[in-house]
Amino acid sequence: MLEGCTPWPEEYQRRYREEGYWQDITLWRMFEESAARNPDNIALVYEDQRITYRELERRINRLAVKLSELGLKDRDRVIFQLANTPELVYAFFALMKIGVIPVMALPAHRFTEISHFVKHADAVGYLIPDQVRGFDFRDLAEEVKAASPCLRHIIVAGEAKEGQSSINNLIADCDGDSVPDDLGDPSDVALMLLSGGTTALPKLIPRTHNDYVYNCRQHRKMGEINEETVFLALLPMAHNYNLACPGILTTLDCGGRVVIAPHLNAEQVFALIEKENVTIVPAAVPLITKWLTSGLVEKFDLSSLKTIMNGGAKLVPELRQRIRDAFGCNFQESFGTGEGLINVTRLDDDDDVILHSSGRPISPGDEIKIVDENGNEVPDGEKGELICRGPYTIRGYYRAPENNASAFTEDGFYHTGDLVSRRDGNLYVEGRIKDLINRGGEKISIDEVENHILANDKVENVCIVAMPDPQYGEKACAFVKLKDGQDITFDELSTFLLGRGIAKFKLPERLEIIENYPLSPAGKILRRELRRMIEETLEAEAKISVGDEINA
Repeated sequence: MLEGCTPWPEEYQRRYREEGYWQDITLWRMFEESAARNPDNIALVYEDQRITYRELERRINRLAVKLSELGLKDRDRVIFQLANTPELVYAFFALMKIGVIPVMALPAHRFTEISHFVKHADAVGYLIPDQVRGFDFRDLAEEVKAASPCLRHIIVAGEAKEGQSSINNLIADCDGDSVPDDLGDPSDVALMLLSGGTTALPKLIPRTHNDYVYNCRQHRKMGEINEETVFLALLPMAHNYNLACPGILTTLDCGGRVVIAPHLNAEQVFALIEKENVTIVPAAVPLITKWLTSGLVEKFDLSSLKTIMNGGAKLVPELRQRIRDAFGCNFQESFGTGEGLINVTRLDDDDDVILHSSGRPISPGDEIKIVDENGNEVPDGEKGELICRGPYTIRGYYRAPENNASAFTEDGFYHTGDLVSRRDGNLYVEGRIKDLINRGGEKISIDEVENHILANDKVENVCIVAMPDPQYGEKACAFVKLKDGQDITFDELSTFLLGRGIAKFKLPERLEIIENYPLSPAGKILRRELRRMIEETLEAEAKISVGDEINA
């Protein structure tokens, strides 16, 4: 296995093979076998493009040849920040074929995060879109490259600048239809996902071909994914949920069709569902709330829909029922981690489980425990931290021995940090062990953002807490104590943070100036008191708003 990664103990590797979890094929081989079975099926739909499996395989092979010619080789790491377009699929599988390991960054990441990933992974390449919503990733890439001696290749989906390579040009420039050998090792690292943990910047999660192929294929059973499936990709396809839970990889493994949505506007999404006869849509809390309040559902023929999924953050029971009523389809809740363990409600579960639980593990090989602060298992029905191990749950982060010592038990159980209870085999998410703001599925590290704010000369101290939000579940509120004689506005603080290169979704969405923090006897800031204060403020503001509407 790649240096810096923690392998499964040999006895577990043997067991996972004997029990059929690991099939010793690469992610590329998984796709290649599907393409051979379904050459004329439509694999990808994007705007006016309809790409068959045969054509998709051809483009991937040609790109793999050219990437090898650029100098990318087995076990090299590259930062992978492509937007939702067919080029993401071409590049992902081309890298799988030549054994190059992508670090799956998200579209919102900027210089702070990307430069950290490059340095930590010794990345030699950076794959980007050209521009997205007015932001030029090519300029960002040059800035990162200037600060990163190891970074040699910038590869662009779209129009490349001087010194950069265009994915589509590479495909077009390939002589003939060369087919390079599959260089991936099924037992080695295939890709690296990003943690949503509580440290300042995400840790890298090394996923092997064996464990990720199993992850993909186990979701086929959970979601009844097959050749007739039409999967709508709305959320970032480089994220674990939309990549493989069930994601585009599971759909392509089955010979199904992936429809890539160019926009998230409800009217355009519903029109696309109607046009393409979409059967499954993995969504998240913010999208679902917008859809249910759009007033557009009845204006489109959405009868092809079989399942709407929710992942990233728990959806309340009332909205789960509204999904079923409004769309006339199944609802499936997904709760899991990039580190491995995934839980889902089953499509044939009873209503109470579907509407209230966060499901149960997808694999019979998953081992879970719910433990108290001393590591002792708690009885069913009581709250505790969820810990887990299994055939697709990692045994350690990449090059992170200190984090591994606290995140994993001596016998290989991963501490998820999630507070849960268990009833009749199903898990019920109760919150987080440590403070981490979950903004509609995007995890925001409090420590990271606080450290950036403390760099402002006007700020004496800051404490960020989660405040409730009806659309996103949680948003960040910054309680700032200023130095004597200083003043700062919300817009000024936001501009300052953006100037430091952090992702936009991490910005606090409310600023409260405070003179003195509530303190514990030990002198620590009482975050729970700050959360109570902002909740009471929001409630009071809501009452005033309602009163104003009545008076109007």
